[in-house]
Amino acid sequence: MGECTDVQSPIFLDQRAVRSYWMSIEFMFRLVGMVVFAIIGIQSIRFFQPGNATESARLIIVLTLAGAGLGLLVAPYLTTRPFYFVQAKLKRVPATKLVAGVIGLALGLGVAALLIPSLSGLPDPFGSWLPVAVSIVFGYIGAATMVMRQRDIFGMIGPRFPTGNGSSLSGFGRKATDDVVLLDTSVIIDGRIVDISKTGFIRNTVLVPNFVLNELQYIADSSDTLRRNRGRRGLEVLEQLQNEAVVPVQITDLDVDGVKGVDDKLVMLAKQLDCPIITNDFNLNSVAKLQGVIVLNINELANAVKTVYLPGEVVDIKIIQEGKERDQGVAYLDDGTMIVVENGKSYMNKTVSVLVTRVIQTNAGRMIFAKMDG
Repeated sequence: MGECTDVQSPIFLDQRAVRSYWMSIEFMFRLVGMVVFAIIGIQSIRFFQPGNATESARLIIVLTLAGAGLGLLVAPYLTTRPFYFVQAKLKRVPATKLVAGVIGLALGLGVAALLIPSLSGLPDPFGSWLPVAVSIVFGYIGAATMVMRQRDIFGMIGPRFPTGNGSSLSGFGRKATDDVVLLDTSVIIDGRIVDISKTGFIRNTVLVPNFVLNELQYIADSSDTLRRNRGRRGLEVLEQLQNEAVVPVQITDLDVDGVKGVDDKLVMLAKQLDCPIITNDFNLNSVAKLQGVIVLNINELANAVKTVYLPGEVVDIKIIQEGKERDQGVAYLDDGTMIVVENGKSYMNKTVSVLVTRVIQTNAGRMIFAKMDG
């Protein structure tokens, strides 16, 4: 199917602008690195002993050009590339771990600061390098301890130190699975998540990753009419969800590097955050469960809350079509459950009372078999 993406859309324009901005910064650092390394090349002439002025001039030119070329190549790896690497890693770290790590680092450095005066008075070389070593060790121990035991620590201090919104800091200590759920593209397009969120059954913050939003926009920009309508419906549902849900709905820029598919990214992000995925996609449901991710399937929920009828009960239904077998009639309950009525063909478009004989659970849902009552 021929599909196209509107390159003038705000999301893609923003991404292009950000990419262009970082490329221009990297180019500036390359120029600065070229100048700095060229100066270093000129200064390195002192390590050589040219025989005459001509040889000295040639050597200066060679060292300058070599330094400038080296600076042009390595400058990004000394400046912007490490920043990109750290930024990518921080995107994958939950906010609770970042907060716990910073607090632990500050506490560890605080303990180290109490020991520095006494360590500095030791004779050299211990007095010079021990304070630095102790600061590094205690900083690492403090950060590692807070990150690993954040749930227990925040759980102890939470009840005593409530936050501004009335909840305690013990929220920091809960697992991510107690805090957020991820939405899949299919469940947003489906639309039933809005009604479910209104009931209060979902008590977690709902996260919609940017890559899911981008896929919705890509579908909405499709040249295929059906896909385009589905994508636009998904965007409308998402807007309705933000306005009407009883829990916070947030668009997050959390991403997974090195993974291309949206479903694969969603599974990996759920594993990193240790949180469930809400979906009605059968394939995603299977893949996520195989990787140990909790899946909340809307279709399974719908089947679970359907009205249960037991053999022997009488139900009033309207037969609307013929069945596959001879003289069978078919009716549907309000929740979509199919009822196959024996000898019901002659009662087409009539409301009748039927007696339930069998109830069968299939992959497509529940099916009820019945016969005319009396």
